[in-house]
Amino acid sequence: MSSKLVSDRLVLEPASAVDLGTISHLLEASALPVADLEDHLRSFVLAKWQGEIVGAVGLENYGESGLLRSLCVRTDRRSEGIGRALLLAIEAAAFARGVRDLYLLTFSAAPYFEKHQFIEVARDRVPVAIRGTAQFRTLCPAFATCMRKRLPRATPD
Repeated sequence: MSSKLVSDRLVLEPASAVDLGTISHLLEASALPVADLEDHLRSFVLAKWQGEIVGAVGLENYGESGLLRSLCVRTDRRSEGIGRALLLAIEAAAFARGVRDLYLLTFSAAPYFEKHQFIEVARDRVPVAIRGTAQFRTLCPAFATCMRKRLPRATPD
């Protein structure tokens, strides 16, 4: 993903190693896990406002399944559409990589994700590859809500 101008000041772009510290602080401020962040940093998309990181989201890709992780927006910038822009960008990236089912775990954001067509699913209904991720195995306890969204199938030309 190259830089993408979403508004006159909001830019979405891939994360790089120099962003690690800022992303860690952002995730920690939102009570999201950072233990394996460095391993998956290249899968993150950042929202930047005037060059400053105001949001982030990651995608772990496992064939036709993907794990959406750590969608967050800085508290002082919430309710401005930044989360939605990040979610749309990561869904488009997932679709482009062949992901058809997008999964996530959340402690408190289920109502937000329900508004974006995610539905609650039992953990044992999640593909083995997704259940094998650190998010599922250790970082998000069993009481976290598990959700799935089916991405549209490509239509023949």
